[in-house]
Amino acid sequence: MSALVRSLLAGSILSGTPLLYATLAELVGERAGVVNLGLEGVMLIGAVTGFIATVHTGSAMAGVIAAALAGAVFNLVFAFLVVTRRANQLATGLALMFAGVGLSALLGARYIGSRISGLPEFRVPVLADVPIIGPAFFVHDGLVYAAAPLAVLLWWILFSTRWGLEVRVVGENPVAAFAAGKNPYALQYQALCLAGMLGGLAGAHLSLGVARTWAEWMTAGRGFIAVALVIFAKWHPLRAMAGALLFGGAISLEIQMQARGVKVSPFILDMLPYVLSLAVLAIWGGARRHTAPASLGRVFQGMP
Repeated sequence: MSALVRSLLAGSILSGTPLLYATLAELVGERAGVVNLGLEGVMLIGAVTGFIATVHTGSAMAGVIAAALAGAVFNLVFAFLVVTRRANQLATGLALMFAGVGLSALLGARYIGSRISGLPEFRVPVLADVPIIGPAFFVHDGLVYAAAPLAVLLWWILFSTRWGLEVRVVGENPVAAFAAGKNPYALQYQALCLAGMLGGLAGAHLSLGVARTWAEWMTAGRGFIAVALVIFAKWHPLRAMAGALLFGGAISLEIQMQARGVKVSPFILDMLPYVLSLAVLAIWGGARRHTAPASLGRVFQGMP
């Protein structure tokens, strides 16, 4: 039983880490008033770019940096379309997702099935030796350890800095931000660039930290789960940590049940994370109007 608990806890953290990065990415964009349904594509571009960079440089750190930059550039394409060209955010996001799926498949075609050592794991002295929770919480790679502090840092930036206040004002009322002398477009570009970097890191952790290989569409819908997680977290970075751990636990439970030969249809087990997403939308969706940024999804027309 202790081995099962340890595996579930470790799996929850490992599976929840890319979800947390992706959720923070979507949260930043939505705080600026932009919904990005193309996060799945951003994650895939980050995953394949990070993997290719790691293969050719032999450095997982180089792969992580390349993934973050690729995610930022890819998301800036989305920013150009929805901010500068004022395209419909939902339609553009879906187009971005399919573009990411196709482009990542093209770039990664020759790397399918390749194996890498990936991100190295670090043991926290003393704490890693604590029974059950030690190996589950304190034997992970650097991106896992950085995820929670990053969520706290993002919370501080959004709620305790001038830039964070300006981004939130744009998400609530871009006209008020413009009247105060701020450029809503510039702030949305900045937020979406940061969101792209976080989405790229989410993809990088999947290919470099979890799978340590490349496979087409390896995100398996995690980008859409992240959108549901933003609602679950009520657009708050700290609540996103709990949501990512919960959804990571669902993915871990699915894997553990399949590995132990539980006599349940694997198709039903595969549905668990997505059924949980639907439950979140059903339970928390009604509160959306009270917590979501007021101008979320709207096009600002106040500037030429």
